Amino acid sequence: MIFVDGLPFPTDSSQERGALVTLLEHPKLVSASNSFEAMQEVKLSASKENALQGRWVYVFQREFATVDPAIIDMFLFPSLHVKFIGTDEATTCVGLVIRNQRNGMTSVAHMDSTIVVDNGLTQMLSLVVDKNFDDDLDVHLIGGFEDVLPKQANGSTSSRTQAKGDGYSFPLCTKIIETLREREEKFHIQTLFVLGHNTKRDSQGNAYPVFNGFLVKTSTGSVIPASFDRTTRRPDEIVRRIRISASHEDPTWNGKLLETYDTQNDRFVIAPCSWTFWQVRVALTLQDLSDEEILLQCSTSPSAEGPEFVDNLRRQWDYLIKQPHWNLTFPTRLPRVFEWTADGSWKRCLFSPQDSWDEDGAQTSFQMT
Repeated sequence: MIFVDGLPFPTDSSQERGALVTLLEHPKLVSASNSFEAMQEVKLSASKENALQGRWVYVFQREFATVDPAIIDMFLFPSLHVKFIGTDEATTCVGLVIRNQRNGMTSVAHMDSTIVVDNGLTQMLSLVVDKNFDDDLDVHLIGGFEDVLPKQANGSTSSRTQAKGDGYSFPLCTKIIETLREREEKFHIQTLFVLGHNTKRDSQGNAYPVFNGFLVKTSTGSVIPASFDRTTRRPDEIVRRIRISASHEDPTWNGKLLETYDTQNDRFVIAPCSWTFWQVRVALTLQDLSDEEILLQCSTSPSAEGPEFVDNLRRQWDYLIKQPHWNLTFPTRLPRVFEWTADGSWKRCLFSPQDSWDEDGAQTSFQMT
């Protein structure tokens, strides 16, 4: 069930495409989008961690993470513990924030396909609502842009195979809104900075997202535009990036978001994911392509990608080529666990002599990122 400005959003006034368009035009949400667009984007680097007086949890594409701000109060030095959660690198993807107004429990997902929306929302809500349908939940949707002109979108909510006519962003936004309306929980839409609201155009009319990411302050629920650099997308960056594509071939993750962070123990638990030799062969083939060819073949929005897009892919393929056996990365299909250290870095917790490979495929005693 959806609420806007404290009032229930009609459930019988239109079909789902109309519901999304109606919400995008709602005066309350238009005002919220205008306010969000006017904000200064925070550019995060490792040096900003101290400036923000708290750490953050970073969420990659197709991941979700939940942070409990009450955990902070249990520690003697709360400034050393997580106060923020965020994501970036979204073009046609959508960042979804769900925050419980009662206890501040906050979950963030980086949705990249309609096929992960149903199960993904269930995964997010499993910690946020504790099966209490009376809780009021604040919702923010940020990301996605007009990767096709609005008149071209035909309202389909199908996934990749039908994306050419609708683009990618529109079906994804539609599916999220549809699913929120159908669930029993009470969702209060606070921000709907997607599609036209999140689109800018150059002099040739090419469309780009206004913002590609955001940061949530879990203690207040405030959301601000943000971008991260390589030093802040941690820990275990390359392995987590590989999971995005590998999860398509791993039946464990069919229709699910990838698990990432254990808020109760303040540690990253990178759930295992397997890959096949076919994916390694694909990596070998793609590595020989030019940067332009990689953009065209590997991106849903080639003209809108950031400058690191191709390099990030090449680093993933290098890892796969050096590490063709997934069970060397996830021995006995155990997760990769990282804990925060006193010197301000994430340390890999090793559980066996085998479990000791760094991101370049070389053996090491500890993984530090």
